[in-house]
Amino acid sequence: MIVPVILSGGAGTRLWPLSRELYPKQLLPLVGAQTMLQETVTRLRGLAGLGAPLVVCNESHRFLVAEQLRAIGVNPAAIVLEPVGRNTAPAVAVAALLAGAGGEDPILLVLPADHVITDSAALRAAVQAGVALAEEGRLLTFGIVPDKPETGNGYIRAGEPLGPAKAYTVAEFKEKPDLQTAEGYLASGNYYWNSGMFLFRASTFLAELERFAPQMLTACRKAVAGAARDLDFTRLDGEAFAACPGNSIDYAVMEKTAAAAVIPLAAGWSDVGSWSALWEVGARDADGNVVKGDVLTKDVRNCYLHASTRMVAAVGVEDHVIVETGDAVLVASRDRVQDVKAIVEQLKLRKRDEALLHRRVNRPWGAYECIDAAERFQVKHITVNPGATLSLQMHHHRAEHWIVVRGTARVTCDDKVLTLSENQSTYIPLGVTHRLENPGKIPLELIEVQSGSYLGEDDIVRFEDNYGRS
Repeated sequence: MIVPVILSGGAGTRLWPLSRELYPKQLLPLVGAQTMLQETVTRLRGLAGLGAPLVVCNESHRFLVAEQLRAIGVNPAAIVLEPVGRNTAPAVAVAALLAGAGGEDPILLVLPADHVITDSAALRAAVQAGVALAEEGRLLTFGIVPDKPETGNGYIRAGEPLGPAKAYTVAEFKEKPDLQTAEGYLASGNYYWNSGMFLFRASTFLAELERFAPQMLTACRKAVAGAARDLDFTRLDGEAFAACPGNSIDYAVMEKTAAAAVIPLAAGWSDVGSWSALWEVGARDADGNVVKGDVLTKDVRNCYLHASTRMVAAVGVEDHVIVETGDAVLVASRDRVQDVKAIVEQLKLRKRDEALLHRRVNRPWGAYECIDAAERFQVKHITVNPGATLSLQMHHHRAEHWIVVRGTARVTCDDKVLTLSENQSTYIPLGVTHRLENPGKIPLELIEVQSGSYLGEDDIVRFEDNYGRS
């Protein structure tokens, strides 16, 4: 059986302002109608011997990941929550330990959740071709056939051919080269881009990890042994996993093992590491522009233009990226988009929320969006999914007014329970225990007006919660 291990722990800071720490690029529909996580899972359909995916993600993204998988009809084998990021080698190690916990030894297909692959059939064919080698004890990686001298990717030099499958031993891994070196790699025909996708038996990877990074494997074993089930999630032991050394699969195992092999892959691959990469894989119009949303242009060429909440108008610009969201606008030259992460670093230093989340914040019960805020008040638009319930909670520093604008609300306020319909409202005094529910069949929408001395999201004391939040 082939178990897909989907790595969904990244933050994607170079795609700010769409991608943010609490809503990263793999959870966004950046190319097609589906999110990148959903596309990663669905492109495997039709692969022989395919098992349920095992997803490793950041704890903060757990409900988004679960909902996105549910939306495409996928029941994962596990959603593993990383209490801290430790790079890809520990993430795959815990996945291998969990996949083999029942005495089985499946083949793991390790895939980052934030890649674009336009030819899914080519990927499935390459995986199928590599299964026999993985069964023989090879640790396979997929090398992307380069079509240009790319300086932003690592490379793999192919060695001797392996059997009837079009695969080769790995002669060496090469770091990101300068342009002249990259041109030489391309001309030789013997180098491939390092995709970060892998295929191997769980036991083979664990054996090599024990040989080259025993301390890492010991920490991962402790983290899995101390793991706890929480709703649909597997929570690793936080203390054990935090003690684990961080490293990538490449550095920890692939560059050291004698069992490494590479299968060339030409499948329209991109790791979508920047806005310029999105422009390259996007559908461009006659002027070379990729346009998303409500955008008007005049004499604009070779640009990426994305409008999320408002009309964006551009005149007389070339080779630029313009991205609008509800709370931020990015304007950058296409050849400087790698520097967007420096803006995110500035936001973090200034402790600004724009680095972490959007104005619309998703929650397991629905979402809320900040409409207006100033000293001592804040206005939110809250949407509660049908049948969903917020936690039983109270606030030390704020009172709240709720006005229902759509649907039906069931409100608990201390020992009183009342039902509100459209155009009705209620008041939640400071310090009162309360809960909001949607007993109806349609989304509940309400306007919340908060007033008080402190309006932060951490002023919530939860007494009961359906989603395992403390």
